[in-house]
Amino acid sequence: MSKRNMTQWLNELKASPVKKTMPILSFPSVQLMGITVKDLISDSDNQAEGMKKIADRVDSLASVSLMDLSVEAECFGSKILVSEDEVPTVIGHVVSSEEEAKALKVPEVGAGRTGIYLDAIQKAVRLITDRPVFAGVIGPFSLTGRLVDVTEAMIYCYDEPDMMHEVLGKAAAFLTDYVRAYKERGANGVVIAEPLAGLLSPDLEREFSAPYVKQIIDAVQDENFLVIYHNCGDKVVYMADSLFGLGAGAYHFGNAIDIEDMLKKAPEGTVIMGNIDPAGQFRNGTPESIRKATLDLLERCAKWPNFVISSGCDIPPLSKWENIDAYFGAVADFYRNK
Repeated sequence: MSKRNMTQWLNELKASPVKKTMPILSFPSVQLMGITVKDLISDSDNQAEGMKKIADRVDSLASVSLMDLSVEAECFGSKILVSEDEVPTVIGHVVSSEEEAKALKVPEVGAGRTGIYLDAIQKAVRLITDRPVFAGVIGPFSLTGRLVDVTEAMIYCYDEPDMMHEVLGKAAAFLTDYVRAYKERGANGVVIAEPLAGLLSPDLEREFSAPYVKQIIDAVQDENFLVIYHNCGDKVVYMADSLFGLGAGAYHFGNAIDIEDMLKKAPEGTVIMGNIDPAGQFRNGTPESIRKATLDLLERCAKWPNFVISSGCDIPPLSKWENIDAYFGAVADFYRNK
């Protein structure tokens, strides 16, 4: 398993007039394999095979593993709700006081389903050799929110800041080791999903998310391993300076914003990815509607050499493959005609 120079890959991507797309596309593999989401999240062979089936079907820039934001919280003791055809969700909380935060144990990497997800990437990089393979992890504030209860997390930033920082420190320590484990297993990079921070004010994001994300990026990113920062919150435009100061290799934003606003604010050469609506288009749209949305976004944004079209977030499991195929077809047609 040879290393891939991801700095070179990124530079070639920016220089190329024709850009492939890199949607966060993994859960719809359940349809290609005739299995349930529960089957997918509990078996590394299913995950690796699903990534391979998708890579064989679509001409994507890279292969991206599951964006399952319940995995890490489950390791810390959170209860999760699993269904047959929806992405798992965290219910309840495990921390509600500073004492509980101090007593919270940092799990071993490999605990819970993290071992399954690590094995899946190790298998996937052997199966998929024609493009980079990215793992997916949750961001530190988004993990902390799931441990203290998402609806309470914002309030705790004001009322219990010490408790939040205690949990954030443990979350970041675990995530750093978890990403390192992906790196050791051959992943070419990782997508860090920090959507909950997108609901914070810019000042709170700078205090409760940015330092912990930067800690992870600084520990793992090098020329052979790229970090993509994902945030689908609607406030990210106001925290652009802080986000671009994280030093991620690339940034991925959701459809709650006009991505042109981020392209205008991004430092020259910083890759910006996004942001076709996953629910509105991939899940509930039509081949005609997603084709139009894709071509419209490319007409507006492809003039920036640092723009890569993508889904705004994780594409839902039961999104119609005719819509996904129409999306890829639209991207190919746009660049073919340029």
